[in-house]
Amino acid sequence: MARTPDPLKRAELLRAVVGYLQDRGVGDMSLAPMAEALGTSKRMLLYYFGDRGELLAQALGASRPDAGAIFDGVTTDAEFVTAATALWRAITRGRQRHTVRMMLQVLSLATTDPDTYQPYASTSVEVMLDPIAEVLVSLGRPRAEARARATLVVSGLRGLCQDGLVTGDRPRVDAAAELIIAAAVR
Repeated sequence: MARTPDPLKRAELLRAVVGYLQDRGVGDMSLAPMAEALGTSKRMLLYYFGDRGELLAQALGASRPDAGAIFDGVTTDAEFVTAATALWRAITRGRQRHTVRMMLQVLSLATTDPDTYQPYASTSVEVMLDPIAEVLVSLGRPRAEARARATLVVSGLRGLCQDGLVTGDRPRVDAAAELIIAAAVR
């Protein structure tokens, strides 16, 4: 009879994998060197995560902000602005700021190696886009317009994250984020 994976060990290993990918990047992700760096074996990574693709999917899922939770309960445009500002703070100053580089790498790699990275990149966009679009629909925007406005928020803020990482010009990038957020509900 097969042994059931230990959920605590799996969670601990997933945190270590996320840290490893944040430090070393996603592009050359190989299980054997990762396992060695984490003090485990490739076999254990496969035992807990199935394959390289599932490991990457789990790491990305564990490292992104929960847009659904951030936007939960939003009933006015002003509350939307507050929630979107909280999202911006989470990805630039909060816990998620360390994972933005990993997310940006996956999005970039999807353009040059779509067979490998497109599913992860698409999921990364949709899991942010969908809850934000739903809130905008609940605020009275037509569905197509709500998706476009949610795209403005998600892709605009993500692009500003990249700008901030490259230039280090936080005041300019923060001011641009405020403009994007305000435009989403104008």
